[in-house]
Amino acid sequence: MKRSNWFVGIDLGTGSCKSVVVDGEARVLGFSSAEYSGLQAQDRWQEQDPRDLLKAAILSAKTAVTESGVRPEECAGLSIGGALHSVVALDGHGDPLTGVITWADGRAVEQSRALRSLPVARRLYQETGCPVHGMYPLYKMMWLRDKRRDVFEKTWRYVSAKEYVFARLTDEYLVDYSLAAGSGLLNTHTLRWNPVCLEMAGIREDQLSTLCSPLTIHKRLNPEFAREMGIREDVPVVVGSSDAANSNLGAGAVHPWEATCMVGTSGAFRVISPRPILDEKARSWCYAIDEGHWLVGGAINNGGVALSWLRDCLNETLPKSSPDSLLSFEDVLTLAGAAKPGAGGVICLPFFAGERSPNWNLNARALFIGMTLEHGVRHMARALLEGIAFRFRTLKEVLTDIGVDVKQVLASGGFTKSPLWLQVMADALDRELLIPAWGDTSALGAAFWALLSERGGEGLEKAADLVKRGDSCRPNPESVEIYNGIYPLFEELYQSLEKSFDKVAELQAQLKRWKNNGIEGKT
Repeated sequence: MKRSNWFVGIDLGTGSCKSVVVDGEARVLGFSSAEYSGLQAQDRWQEQDPRDLLKAAILSAKTAVTESGVRPEECAGLSIGGALHSVVALDGHGDPLTGVITWADGRAVEQSRALRSLPVARRLYQETGCPVHGMYPLYKMMWLRDKRRDVFEKTWRYVSAKEYVFARLTDEYLVDYSLAAGSGLLNTHTLRWNPVCLEMAGIREDQLSTLCSPLTIHKRLNPEFAREMGIREDVPVVVGSSDAANSNLGAGAVHPWEATCMVGTSGAFRVISPRPILDEKARSWCYAIDEGHWLVGGAINNGGVALSWLRDCLNETLPKSSPDSLLSFEDVLTLAGAAKPGAGGVICLPFFAGERSPNWNLNARALFIGMTLEHGVRHMARALLEGIAFRFRTLKEVLTDIGVDVKQVLASGGFTKSPLWLQVMADALDRELLIPAWGDTSALGAAFWALLSERGGEGLEKAADLVKRGDSCRPNPESVEIYNGIYPLFEELYQSLEKSFDKVAELQAQLKRWKNNGIEGKT
């Protein structure tokens, strides 16, 4: 490999697209992030214009390449990562019939709920590694069949956001095993599309992309897009993997005893295993990465998006004429830091966007409990961070139950920029958190696929040799003791409110129907 060779990793996240340029030693040369335009913040998490994602991918890659000062002809590879569980329906011309429906969209609650109590639910989990839950594209396709028959009948192909961008850049529809596994349609043992799932969705196999290894190479970029990005047209485009698998690679967590604790828009706690590992209670998921590796763990819907909610609520009280006075993420974290561990006895169940692992309840709703006249916003902010951390503790306990012995935890995602948030997480987990020197591990992991391909298709374990470690965060014994006392109550509150969540969700749906019918406020 020439020392001047460089590689691009593109990470199509839920809220933005990030691109990184690295050299042959995995040193970061350039980085850029581009937000998706045209949507309100709340809608951006749920349905997105796929053309905006393509624009953001091109813009972020172009800016990262420009910042790095590299020569276009020396680009040795490009790879794209994408968020799990998205789906967009395309017509016969490859044009979108829907937006990109993301993991956070709750439209398929009824389709999944109808199956959860049936015997087929266990079979689906055992074959696909995916618990029956409305976030999976399988159930979004069922929703389109049931509610948007016009779109369903016109659909030529169903793809994820990454597949859409990859096809626009290369004119080829390919999907790596990890993205395919995240659809709920892949048999995690055979690495083939599952006939039972295809029949349930009412679709054909030829309506899905061709399955392939993450090291599969496409040899050419669309000339126009290559020019825009400042990359040579004949660059090897490596299919790569999902943002989840890439996050593990970029953090160097590539062994079954190493977990990543990732908090971005959502959150996840996961390991890479050399074999599929399933849970008798279907609390965790198991997604194939390649023929010899599976991603095992759990995910939560409410990571940074919960903090965004609190920030946005507070900003609604401020004058719109003074944008400089609006609160930032850092301001909300500062508020949280003003309260002591335990948040004065305020507990937050942070289910603002429903729930994934371990109970898979999209009807779960958020609440703060324990508020008195003595409490303020600082306690709410602290309780929110602690509530998110307790959700990760639950995920860690699930992995322990299914035989995954996590000895080391690596932190990744946006929360690594906050010493306070890291400390809360370390204390709640009672584990030291190791922090990679480069925090945007999903984009870095995407670049690793291109780099590993250039090295002759080296196994993903080699990614650990490419990661440089930074700081660490050790648990505080006093805070650990406090959280050990609160956590059982946190779990008890969830269990006692589980049935009420469905009633609240139905009330909210009824009120929305009344509003749509112009009778809001009637009883």
